[in-house]
Amino acid sequence: MTSRAREILHEIVEAYIETGEPVASRAISRRQHDPLSAASIRNIMADLTEEGYLSQPHTSAGRVPTAQAFRSYIQSLTLRKMAADELDRLREEFGRLDSVEARVERTSRVLTEMTRSVGIAAAIPQTSPALDQIELVALPDKRVLMVVVTRDSQIRNRVLTLDEPIDSEELASIRNYINRNFSGWTLEAVRKELAARLEQASAAYDAILKKVTQLYEKGMFDFGAAPEVHMGGASYLVGLDLHLTREKMRELFRALEEKKRILELLDGFLEHPVGEIAVQVGLAEMHPSMRELSLVGLPVVLPNGISAVIAVLGPMRMNYTRAMSAVQHVGKAFLGE
Repeated sequence: MTSRAREILHEIVEAYIETGEPVASRAISRRQHDPLSAASIRNIMADLTEEGYLSQPHTSAGRVPTAQAFRSYIQSLTLRKMAADELDRLREEFGRLDSVEARVERTSRVLTEMTRSVGIAAAIPQTSPALDQIELVALPDKRVLMVVVTRDSQIRNRVLTLDEPIDSEELASIRNYINRNFSGWTLEAVRKELAARLEQASAAYDAILKKVTQLYEKGMFDFGAAPEVHMGGASYLVGLDLHLTREKMRELFRALEEKKRILELLDGFLEHPVGEIAVQVGLAEMHPSMRELSLVGLPVVLPNGISAVIAVLGPMRMNYTRAMSAVQHVGKAFLGE
């Protein structure tokens, strides 16, 4: 593509973002600082249409940029810098939040406020984090409180109800056995190794392993690594012309209500380099009703090793400069940078 064709293509994208209407050659001629004739622009637009950058809804209508055109336009953008006092305010606000869950929830709200689009944030724990240590506390009625601290600085706890009571001295022996033998192992590896040891005939003669069996059979270390996901601003999609029937719009909202669907949307960003903004233009592969939506996302890693994604979901003709800048700045505040 020549530089002149690229300039005209990006002018068409900007005009379409502003109006939402097919763009005519005359409108582009008026926007240019060094205007070409409408006829020359029409010839360039015809070439861009053949190359897949533009579509023509009707014979006599103007052109509409395709997802390919939006991708070219996005590559040309320069992110805006946030005012220093505003960035300091964000850092201070996030600095007062003492949990990952609180930061995730606030991130989605701030992104919605800044972009008037759908703000999404998710913290995605490691599939099987490494064990740091456990603590076991005897409770009444044959119950045991198990507290598991993992190397990603997360604390997980659950109450196990046993068939037979285990006293505090026995629990201390089990705790010491687990911490001495398995500290640094992933929870999944601990479960597999315990299962293997308990299957061995010698385990029947090991007093500690016999007690471990009770805890293991009740789900010891059986922790699901549930992601923390928050989304805000879905109502902003209602006023957009996404060319959806009422039923398709209902399908869209049902899809966005599913945590699994949101995680599928964000999953692709985890493959990008950490700290690098990426944009997915057109999300039809995720769901047919998302055909005219785009997603701006930033993958980050928290100090405790948890992966997170900060994103803005909006129409394909969103203000990408604003959305990308907001994601970048909120990402820095989220990390405390």
